[in-house]
Amino acid sequence: MIIGLGSDLCNIERIRNSIDRFGDRFLNRVFTETERAKAARRPHTVAGTLAKRFAAKEAYSKAVGTGFKAGVFMKDIGVVNAPSGAPTLLLTGGARARLDMLVPAGHEAVIHLTLTDDHPWAQAFVVIEARPLPA
Repeated sequence: MIIGLGSDLCNIERIRNSIDRFGDRFLNRVFTETERAKAARRPHTVAGTLAKRFAAKEAYSKAVGTGFKAGVFMKDIGVVNAPSGAPTLLLTGGARARLDMLVPAGHEAVIHLTLTDDHPWAQAFVVIEARPLPA
């Protein structure tokens, strides 16, 4: 069953301007080390890479119904790649705790994430599924 759905559209130039204006202070407050490293490996698309991840964090906060309050912080929502290469989320702190509160007993959370960009826009969709645990 679906227990959460969120989407976000982010302007890549807005992220580029925040990087230019605030530098590491912005990067370290919003993005995980893994996300910053991935962007650094893409020197021509740093802002686009980070904008997609910013959108994913926003989409997740909407999917769990809190926005960035109730202990859910951007840095606790990390975009990583599954072994298949598909993007997914690695949650820590309040972001993980909020998800755990939503999952019914006897179920596990499965997060589906899709990212796309077409300059100047980056977009993310998050679907949170509660899947019954095997008997």
